Amino acid sequence: MSHSAQSTDRPLRTLVLGGARSGKSAFAEQLVVSEAVRYIATAVPDPGDADFAERIAAHRVRRPENWTVVEHELLEALAELASVTLVDDLGTWLTARIDARSAWESPRGTVAPDVDALVDIVADYPERLIIVSPEVGFGVIPATHSGRLFRDELGTLNQRLAQLCDEVYLVVAGHAIQVKPDRAIASAAALATVGLGGTAAAQAVVGGAAVGTVAEPAATQSVSNPAPTDFAATADPAVAQAASSSVAAGVAVGGVAEGEGTTTGSVAAGVAVDGAAGVVVGGVADAAATTTRTADGTDADSASGDAAGSTGGAVTAAAGSTAARAAGQTAAASGAANLSKPARIAFGPVNGPDPLVRAAAEARQLQLTKPAGALGRLEQLANWVAACQGVCPPKQFERARIVVFAGDHGVARHGVSAYPSEVTAQMVANFLNGGAAVNVLARLADATVRVEDIAVDGDTAPEISRHKVRRSSGSIDREDALTEAEVQTALAAGAAIADEEIDSGADLLIAGDMGIGNTTPATVLIAALTDTEPVVAVGRGTGVDDAGWIRKTAAIRDAMWRARPVIKDPVALLRTASGADLAAMAGFLARAAARRTPVILDGVVVTAAALVADQLAVGAREWWIAGHRSSEPSHTIALKRLELEPLVEMNMRLGEGSGAVTALPILRAAIATLSDMATFADAGVSTADATEPAGA
Repeated sequence: MSHSAQSTDRPLRTLVLGGARSGKSAFAEQLVVSEAVRYIATAVPDPGDADFAERIAAHRVRRPENWTVVEHELLEALAELASVTLVDDLGTWLTARIDARSAWESPRGTVAPDVDALVDIVADYPERLIIVSPEVGFGVIPATHSGRLFRDELGTLNQRLAQLCDEVYLVVAGHAIQVKPDRAIASAAALATVGLGGTAAAQAVVGGAAVGTVAEPAATQSVSNPAPTDFAATADPAVAQAASSSVAAGVAVGGVAEGEGTTTGSVAAGVAVDGAAGVVVGGVADAAATTTRTADGTDADSASGDAAGSTGGAVTAAAGSTAARAAGQTAAASGAANLSKPARIAFGPVNGPDPLVRAAAEARQLQLTKPAGALGRLEQLANWVAACQGVCPPKQFERARIVVFAGDHGVARHGVSAYPSEVTAQMVANFLNGGAAVNVLARLADATVRVEDIAVDGDTAPEISRHKVRRSSGSIDREDALTEAEVQTALAAGAAIADEEIDSGADLLIAGDMGIGNTTPATVLIAALTDTEPVVAVGRGTGVDDAGWIRKTAAIRDAMWRARPVIKDPVALLRTASGADLAAMAGFLARAAARRTPVILDGVVVTAAALVADQLAVGAREWWIAGHRSSEPSHTIALKRLELEPLVEMNMRLGEGSGAVTALPILRAAIATLSDMATFADAGVSTADATEPAGA
């Protein structure tokens, strides 16, 4: 019985593959760490195998207390539904089934009834399902009939399940590479057909590397990022000809060099891939960051020098090179068939702020000269900052940075906004001159402003357009916002900007937005991800009249219809229904969380990007707080989905980061109370317990 992937109406099915001790189980657990999970353990403990028993014990200790562990037969367990189920793993299950049928010396297919039954159950399973399985190509298989039998049966089972699952990850040395959805697939026969230098071109290299063996391969550039993450995001070209890569590190493909008589192609000619951070940044040189000080203390970062001078390992393109060298370019001179898709960024799950430090902060709150809980939410905020910083008492923010992502939207040409698109470029100039609301508010809050032109429909200053993806995004009610290459470039730009800021000392980040018509794609993202009717979610944006509101609602309805088929794929959703600026914000927010840097979210546009970022980097929301609640109705819907409560509610709807920076002094006040207040012991003040009569 054959199956294909189910419709996107039901929860995701995920397959996680990896070799022994690759970290595949830990990665799978991180995908659903914040949920109540039924964990189906397929391993059967052997009292005589102390090492295997120790491995099982290590897995048990790692599981959250609210997980339910089931340790009986897999098919029986899956017959009962649970909202989230994690199966770990299929290697031990298949071994047990072969044992049960005494089939180790039998012909292949003896366990077919068990395998078929499992495939049928997975195909029809209506709840969230994560399956862990060994990738047999990474293991040592005995050259015996039994070894070959196990290899063939498990390999076939993995392929059948990969067809069924919505997403497939390959874990190598603790780094997760997403290989489905939206991957280029090239068989050995297809590669041989185009004649890659006359070589056998089917050798798969893992970790952002190449499929194909090429004589005299291209020179490569390896870029590292020191930021520690449990599962660093990796960019993983599905098919990248003519690239020689270091396998385990996530590698970099930088530039293309053609061997004598060799036909070559490239996923991204001249694109550097940060293996540790998952950042794809156009260009192979120009990386050392310099800063230009503009009026009002606004910083405009420019790039110069070569890649060796890059701060923190992020490779930053020269003016315009992020777009010019976007993923998906080919080495056209050779005339090779391009079987690849652009390098695709994958942000792995993100661990939350330190729970032990949070507990220490909560304990310190009880020692301060005030009744317990008397400062209300200020106490919770201070505890959160301490957990984010990993230290108690927390330190006051020394370099709070606001990054305004500017971009135009094609849908604005169809009457969804009260202002013309020209205002975007004019406001960008205003930011640089220090005259916008966010500049004024930033001065009061001791923060600085940076503006980046991601998709302004016009020319802007070179120092702010290094990461520009395109001029205006597509009109999402009738066309995709971006191409696949452009959405990858935008995500990479946002991640690179976050790296640049954090490596330069930023300890708090705020994302702001500027773009006429940008509340339209923001509302599409929010309504699509929360299954909300357009008429409920649509607001007035910049102040459209009733006729404009009707046009905006119709555009959002049409864009939601176009987005429906890709609702489960966050990158495809950004490509279809957002814009380069929103995609860059999503990459920025996901990367900030991976770098353990707190963020204050602004209004509806930034929060829409945050909804997608939390899917790109599961758990990222733990590193964010909501600065304010916009008057846009979809903002409340998004905040509810993210389970965030805003700090202020002032009926603001400006964007720019203005609401978030207005809330910044409250966060500073929270830090000050936990850090600077005296304790009862320091001040010689009696506690409530000391005033109680004896025996009370």
